[in-house]
Amino acid sequence: MSKREYFSLLPSVEEVLNNEDLKGIINDYPRDLLVEKTRFVIDDFRKIIVSSKVEELLDFELNIDIIVKNIIEEVKDEYELHLTKVINGTGVIIHTNLGRAPISETIKEDIWNRIGGYCNLEYDIQKGKRGLRYDHLENIIKKLTGAEDVLVVNNNAAAVLLVLSTLAKEKEVIVSRGELVEIGGSFRVPDVMEQGGAKLVEVGTTNKTHLRDYKNAINEQTAALMKVHTSNYKIMGFTKEVSLEELRVLADEVELPLIEDLGSGVFIDFSKYNLKYEPTVKNSIDKGVDIVTFSGDKILGGPQAGIIIGKSKYIKKMKENQLTRALRVDKLTIATLEATLRLYLDEQKAIENIPGLKMITMSEEELTNKADQLLDILNKLDLSDVEFNIEKGSSQVGGGALPLEYIDSKVINIKPKNISVNKLEEKLRLSKSHIIGRVYDDKYILDVRTIFENEFEIVAKEIVNIFN
Repeated sequence: MSKREYFSLLPSVEEVLNNEDLKGIINDYPRDLLVEKTRFVIDDFRKIIVSSKVEELLDFELNIDIIVKNIIEEVKDEYELHLTKVINGTGVIIHTNLGRAPISETIKEDIWNRIGGYCNLEYDIQKGKRGLRYDHLENIIKKLTGAEDVLVVNNNAAAVLLVLSTLAKEKEVIVSRGELVEIGGSFRVPDVMEQGGAKLVEVGTTNKTHLRDYKNAINEQTAALMKVHTSNYKIMGFTKEVSLEELRVLADEVELPLIEDLGSGVFIDFSKYNLKYEPTVKNSIDKGVDIVTFSGDKILGGPQAGIIIGKSKYIKKMKENQLTRALRVDKLTIATLEATLRLYLDEQKAIENIPGLKMITMSEEELTNKADQLLDILNKLDLSDVEFNIEKGSSQVGGGALPLEYIDSKVINIKPKNISVNKLEEKLRLSKSHIIGRVYDDKYILDVRTIFENEFEIVAKEIVNIFN
């Protein structure tokens, strides 16, 4: 065939739009989008013909069915939501890149019933007049933490920003040099402090800070003492840090507020579940910290939020800060956070129903059962080009929490025979279900700790698609 003959095979836009397969999806997508993608696909085929030699086109298949198939793929790709579900086989429980904390299935219907239509976001039903959106979270957080007052903003960096903007603008805040952490996305505590208008005063050294370092730095410009929990790294060896109790005494002596940025909000003592102790939010309040900030979407297991708790006299000022409006949360965040926090009224109920907590505290027996179940499903596929077996592995909490904590886990090692493990990783990642696993030591593994049981059949289906 000549190039002229190949060009003659290209249909008109109208001819394609009248194709029965395409007419079947016309009501599902905007017509303008269908027309746009039809022109794009036809033009793309035209460019291939133009840029190719005749002999290169011998195996080039071109007909209206192929064109329509390409158009449908282009339309779906353009129209589908770009934020999509993935299957987390990495073993990292609070995975920042994969949406951090998975939300409890048990609260979904309740949330949507409350916010799908109109709701009392800023309306006091009892009084019949305007209310405050923050009132919805106040009682539950006070009950769980023992704090006097509460304010919720859109993330923990925003919480720190608001606290410092309110209490320390154009004044000094003393922080140990060993606590000047960098959090995800290259955001650094010193930079957040600067944006809040506070002047950072570093004391001590990277590995050792003494109480006298804080005392020597206090002057008439000092607005607060601040402690930052290094939840995403640890300094080991020859170290010294000043405790909350010591800082509380010093803060009382000089009549300054004591602020603590916990980073990840923990409500449960993990040492009861054979994990390293991580300071709880209530522990900070019990030790007399005036203002505590922490995230709602890490170990706590809720939506992205920055939670500020502490003394009413300070939080009242933050509520009056004009910056609060720019940092406020919406009805979806409030409803999801309240429903998540309600589960914490019963610790066992929280562990059973908040996915992150359940994964963190999962027993060896539970992991073994999950691994056996997934392996059984995969072996029943009876594929000759791939082998599956169970191995010991290690999970991580992730999300800037418990940085040294590796948890024994069970993984499925997938050994392809005719493709590389890197190619397998790519194919599973780019599959319709977007399965994200780990490659190391020339192995492709899926950690069962972070895969939900109802995803096992989906994993099997995608593997069949690759090897069949």
